Amino acid sequence: MALRLYDTKTATVRDFEPLEEGRVSLYYCGATVQGRPHVGHVRSAVAFDILVRWLEHSGYDVLSVRNVTDIDDKILEKSAASFAPDFAAEPDYPEQEPWFALAYRFEQAFHEAYDALGVRRPRYEPRATGHMTEMFTLVQRLLDAGHAYPAADGSGDVYFDVRSWPSYGELTRQRVEDMQDAPDADPRGKRDPRDFALWKGHKDGEPETASWDSPWGRGRPGWHLECSAMSTKYLGSTFDIHGGGLDLRFPHHENELAQSAAAGDGFARYWLHNGMVTFQGEKMSKSLGNTVSPEEMLAAARPVAVRYFLGQAQYRSQLDYRPSSLVEAEAAVERVETFLARADGGAGITHEGIVPQAFTAAMDDDLNVPAALAVLHETVRAGNTALDSGDGEAATARAQEVAAMSSVLGLLDVPEPEAAEGGPAHAALSSLVETLLAERAEAKAQKDFARADAIRDQLTEVGVQIEDSRDGARWVLTRASQKEAVHG
Repeated sequence: MALRLYDTKTATVRDFEPLEEGRVSLYYCGATVQGRPHVGHVRSAVAFDILVRWLEHSGYDVLSVRNVTDIDDKILEKSAASFAPDFAAEPDYPEQEPWFALAYRFEQAFHEAYDALGVRRPRYEPRATGHMTEMFTLVQRLLDAGHAYPAADGSGDVYFDVRSWPSYGELTRQRVEDMQDAPDADPRGKRDPRDFALWKGHKDGEPETASWDSPWGRGRPGWHLECSAMSTKYLGSTFDIHGGGLDLRFPHHENELAQSAAAGDGFARYWLHNGMVTFQGEKMSKSLGNTVSPEEMLAAARPVAVRYFLGQAQYRSQLDYRPSSLVEAEAAVERVETFLARADGGAGITHEGIVPQAFTAAMDDDLNVPAALAVLHETVRAGNTALDSGDGEAATARAQEVAAMSSVLGLLDVPEPEAAEGGPAHAALSSLVETLLAERAEAKAQKDFARADAIRDQLTEVGVQIEDSRDGARWVLTRASQKEAVHG
């Protein structure tokens, strides 16, 4: 079966046929760097990371682009607040921080979260502030085509004329009459309250550094304009996939599509949107006190378990977080890790194996990760059965498949805490464990089985799992021992 993806615009699952054979062009919305990333941001990043990995596994050369919105109303508002006389500084928002410093600091926070979860960097990650020329060109094209106009109040704003574009609303299947007013600038400068800003004239009180000279006066771009200009800059006027969170469908993606199409661009051929993250069935909200941050999740579980949780649902579905979610994800990851450790035995397991056909079918079915994970765990069970029966050849074959599937899902690329293999804490732990295993082997040789069992129990208690084989004892570092090693 060929890859099929759900296209938001047509509301159908479609066969994926790239514009250029063997190559996929993908743009997905990244961060507006006004604050630290929340769990919805990282869920979206993991979802599109899995998409890129699957496309590459399927033989495509993927040209991926993820933007950084580093100039925005909220960025300016938070920076301005830090200069207020009564501002109460806090770690995330210190006093008197210029908007560009705030944006850069939070951009790095997003990178830290992405990197911690094994989300690979896209081919290009452009910043909005670096693409003013492309934005000027797009606005002028819309003005020339009669789909945009300068504000009548002399503010320097330039608006998209939604009434001039009959297809406006096609992405979300809405009528203009049913839409909310666009919250841009002074409505007295608009012809229609739903017209949205392409360019925002510089306002009194805003920092001069947050404006650029343009054909319409000093100002800054509208949010929607930025993504249209950057996506076509790197991917061309028509490209394969545009993605982002479900909350971006309207107005952001609707407006991107309208202004790009009205300017004459083919723009995105497929629209993909990932679902939201909830807390025990309810929308996450600071006012309800039910939010959970990536930092909190990473403090509660190993990064690989956090990634497993964030990626385990089908990308379009809602992902519900419960107090037990990370415990369950950790247990699932440990089953995979324990089998791979048992099966390796010097066999040189690599992640370049062939994935089972059932896994391929699941991933080709609109990235059905739950079905793909079912194949992964069934293969783990089959591999353990082969090991228990002494069928090393079958066990190695299953291990190669498990490693290949884990790699596609990004589970093998997640950096572990310092206690993981390769870190200095792991080296110290390894020395201690090997010493105890030597003592255990000596106790067994002297038929002091009580002492041997006591050593095994001591290691198990701190999360070090022992596997006995004909070639001697092997040990696997599990969550408990890693957390002890990292947090003392």
